[in-house]
Amino acid sequence: MPRTARDVVFVDGVRTPFGKAGPKGLYAETRADDLVVRAIRELIRRNPSLPPERVDEVAIAATTQIGDQGLTIGRSAAVLAGLPKSVPGYAIDRMCAGAMTAVTTTGAGIAFGSYDVVIAGGVEHMGRHPMGEGVDPNPRFLADKLVDPSALVMGSTAENLHDRFPEITKERADAYAVRSQNKLAAAYEAGRIQPDLVPTAIRSVEKGYGLATEDEPPRPGTTVEDLAKLKTPFRVHGNVTAGNAAGLNDGATACLLAAEDVARELGLTPRMRLVDYSFAGVEPEVMGVGPVPATEKLLARNSMTMDDIGLIEINEAFAVQVLAFLEHFKIADDDPRVNPWGGAIAVGHPLASSGVRLMNQLSRLFEERTDVRYGITTMCVGMGMGGTVLWENVNWEGAK
Repeated sequence: MPRTARDVVFVDGVRTPFGKAGPKGLYAETRADDLVVRAIRELIRRNPSLPPERVDEVAIAATTQIGDQGLTIGRSAAVLAGLPKSVPGYAIDRMCAGAMTAVTTTGAGIAFGSYDVVIAGGVEHMGRHPMGEGVDPNPRFLADKLVDPSALVMGSTAENLHDRFPEITKERADAYAVRSQNKLAAAYEAGRIQPDLVPTAIRSVEKGYGLATEDEPPRPGTTVEDLAKLKTPFRVHGNVTAGNAAGLNDGATACLLAAEDVARELGLTPRMRLVDYSFAGVEPEVMGVGPVPATEKLLARNSMTMDDIGLIEINEAFAVQVLAFLEHFKIADDDPRVNPWGGAIAVGHPLASSGVRLMNQLSRLFEERTDVRYGITTMCVGMGMGGTVLWENVNWEGAK
């Protein structure tokens, strides 16, 4: 039977406030699965016209799929969130692009006709599960010289990028990081970040129960002079510091996707339309350049150039990685299209959850920027990959 691909829309997205990983962080004594359950429940609460039994799939990503991030977390979180037992779920791992892959995979399923409505997201509790916990890399990676030894240390891959692009100096990276902090602070002040945040219960044996209502990582008021004093832990006299890189963080995200006709049927209001997506591989030791070929492939397939893209939400794993992307596409370091409300250097990067944070932020920007038709969400991925998703603004004034 012939099939016609359906349009896929991003209806809504939420996230927990992001916390700092470690024994003093917001979520030090809070379970990872409880974070993503909170996000799923909030999605259902915010969209009362959606019967929970109409959710066809729950795809949740986690980089470290053990402990309270294991047990096929998409299914276990769906059950814990109170969705009907008829709603299936599964887990995804594409490191930092986990939630992004949850969206593209289930979105493709909607386009194909296998699903009508899905929930996709990610969670990472880096305090409970540090990156690489329980991993046993095959010795042939190094013995057969398949990758450079630095490929398995993300901070070292960022230093490698500085080597490859000597024009991206530490001073440029620090200046970019300060702008990220300032933009996030301004967005908070204007109340633009808060609508995506789900107040989340936290517990502490010592302090009892509390409520997380805002992100913990931001450092408003950071200056270039402050960052110049920080140590370079990945290389003596290096360029990468805790100030020009995303930190180690805990948090969860979730979003609601639907076929456009089903969204109308159920009274759901789309925020943006999924146009296309692309993933690409690069040398693992310079994984930060991954967004470049992923974006090139995507633009070429759609007969577009970067001039057609009005908003760019790029994950700030490291400032140098963002700057390498901008350098390649001849975009200024302070181009207003890029992360207008700040990025992961300021707000945090709980690995597998971050892709949906980028989408949440882009969808909010689309609501304000009806003059913009297309935007992208893009990110680098550990082990040498990049991913980019192309979105269309449903509120674009040119369509009216």
